[in-house]
Amino acid sequence: MSVIEVSNISKNHGKVEALHDVSMNIRRGEMFGIIGPDGAGKTTLFRILATLLRPDSGTAAVCGFDTVRQTDSIRRIIGYMPGRFSLYQDLSVEENLRFFATLFNTTVAEGYELIKPIYSRLEPFRHRMAGALSGGMKQKLALSCAIIHRPEVLFLDEPTTGVDPVSRKELWDMLEMLKEHGLTIIASTPYTDEIRRCDRVVYLDKGSALGTDTPENILTTFAETLCPEAPTRAVAMHPDNENVIEVSHLVKAFGAFRAVDDISFSVRKGEIFGFLGANGAGKTTAMHILTGLTQPTSGTGTVAGYDVSTHHEDIKRHIGYMSQRFSLYEDMTVRENIHLFGGIYGMKKHDIERKTEEMLCRLGLSEHGNTVVGSLPLGWKQKLAFSVSIFHSPDVVFLDEPTGGVDPATRRQFWELIYEAAGHGITVFVTTHYMDEAEYCDRISIMVDGKISAIGTPDELKTRFGKPDMDSLFTFLARQAKRGDNP
Repeated sequence: MSVIEVSNISKNHGKVEALHDVSMNIRRGEMFGIIGPDGAGKTTLFRILATLLRPDSGTAAVCGFDTVRQTDSIRRIIGYMPGRFSLYQDLSVEENLRFFATLFNTTVAEGYELIKPIYSRLEPFRHRMAGALSGGMKQKLALSCAIIHRPEVLFLDEPTTGVDPVSRKELWDMLEMLKEHGLTIIASTPYTDEIRRCDRVVYLDKGSALGTDTPENILTTFAETLCPEAPTRAVAMHPDNENVIEVSHLVKAFGAFRAVDDISFSVRKGEIFGFLGANGAGKTTAMHILTGLTQPTSGTGTVAGYDVSTHHEDIKRHIGYMSQRFSLYEDMTVRENIHLFGGIYGMKKHDIERKTEEMLCRLGLSEHGNTVVGSLPLGWKQKLAFSVSIFHSPDVVFLDEPTGGVDPATRRQFWELIYEAAGHGITVFVTTHYMDEAEYCDRISIMVDGKISAIGTPDELKTRFGKPDMDSLFTFLARQAKRGDNP
């Protein structure tokens, strides 16, 4: 029996055709995946099914209710969890849950049986502000809020973006449990291991549904996009013996809690260094110290020869930085963003003009220089943001989960840009939750409970711990964490 029926749905956003004549059906109790490259129309389809958008043509029904004429009936029986969790950051864990229960005219007590296996892990932190939780804990809270009213259908739009591999596995185990309770679950994801946990998937590209089948058949049919070959370096890199980053016994404490607990390591010039760890392990705090955004409690460190405790502004002039949110101004054009950051980096006007045109040509964006950044596809923004972060040829570029939520083919293209930068002698310091990307690094470290538990080349670490791949190695080490979800 179909719980969702989509018939010839089309939707335009201005001149962009987000969906074109899409049809599909989803069976009751099914774990169904909506997958495809960036800009394929996945989020638009989710919003139509959740009654947040109206289609321009065609029809859609959820549990027999029309998404245009019977929106109130649908909203009472669905749960919706967008990629950014939709939590109120300044409310506590408990207050968020009560608020969502009230929205659906129910109570936490009435829905507790369903959420207990998930929410029980959050209860020790029920008075903490949602904004102070790690990514994995926010994910669990958002899922609890989405199902507190015991919905019949659950929509999850890339719910694991920015979440470490262990927390991702935990979420999908929870979804399996909810499926056993009779929920129909529709999820989008860029991760192939998550795609394989679905019963069936539909593949969208450029607004069209190109096939609905088992995960394996879809992954095989569209392997070029979903399972691309690993990127290769045009020239094998041999990092310089000169250390561009040196850290010795670095500590960052918040009261009695040590977010970074006595870490030491060095990174060579031209090296691609992967800085891994589960959510809450301390890697972001360590990166903030290295980029001059915060000062250590004790220990020493230098970046490009400048002391992290006293030369914050010097460090900022000699590094590039790109966060998962890309650091671009969405309401400015591509060219305006490039010129702005060139000026911030202290470059001369004629150098900015020359390098801007070179960059646009290299990225294939020559015709989009006057396009507002907010209207660009996610993958384009990502490549632009990285290119802007190294526009001034810094000694080191720090990349904080730069490929979160991006499809595999676009991630591969992004890593080709990283290899190109390293080939020009720029040191790349990168955090990522994609374990295939860890394999692309020259060396990696893995943080657990504020300490570095392992450091070396990917092959060295797999051999040392007897693990077949980086995913198994990361999971093994991350599950040894003892301190839980501290701030």
